[in-house]
Amino acid sequence: MPFESFELGELKQIRKNLDLSQTELAKLAGVSQSLIAKIESQKLDPTYSKAKKIFQTLNSLTKNKELTAKHIMHKKIIGVSKKDGVKKTIELMKKHQISQLPVIKGEQAVGVVTEGAVLDCLMNKRGECRIEEIMLDSPPIVSHNTSIDAISNLLRYFPIVLVSEDGKTTGLITKSDLIRKISK
Repeated sequence: MPFESFELGELKQIRKNLDLSQTELAKLAGVSQSLIAKIESQKLDPTYSKAKKIFQTLNSLTKNKELTAKHIMHKKIIGVSKKDGVKKTIELMKKHQISQLPVIKGEQAVGVVTEGAVLDCLMNKRGECRIEEIMLDSPPIVSHNTSIDAISNLLRYFPIVLVSEDGKTTGLITKSDLIRKISK
């Protein structure tokens, strides 16, 4: 959140959310503790330059504490290929207690197969499907530094989000991963 979007009235709550005392914030921002106290109690309107120093410090601290894809992702990617059958997919889903798998070709994800697609295959074709027949489009791919807000928005529309670095898939994130991390 850029410092321009912070309001002076939010200073105390933001400082507390970052687990900082007035003295600690003052030291980091290069201002006095009494200035922080007066701003928080709304007894003083700071100069623009002092407010800018304080909120730039808060912005920097907020970014450092923000969770990103690299903090949430699973590094071990369990996937299937387009030519695999549904039986192998079911075995992997059971063994690893997961509800969707990326479809991998080489080091690239080319799709995703979900429990719903497997169930449809079992009900309609009695399990004689290959993954390429039931897979969905490839899930979105994000960088290691993508924020949890962006990942959360993507997970509203996709069952998984893949994480990539230098063109290689290095991890994946599901809704349950995000819930587990946020609820700690």
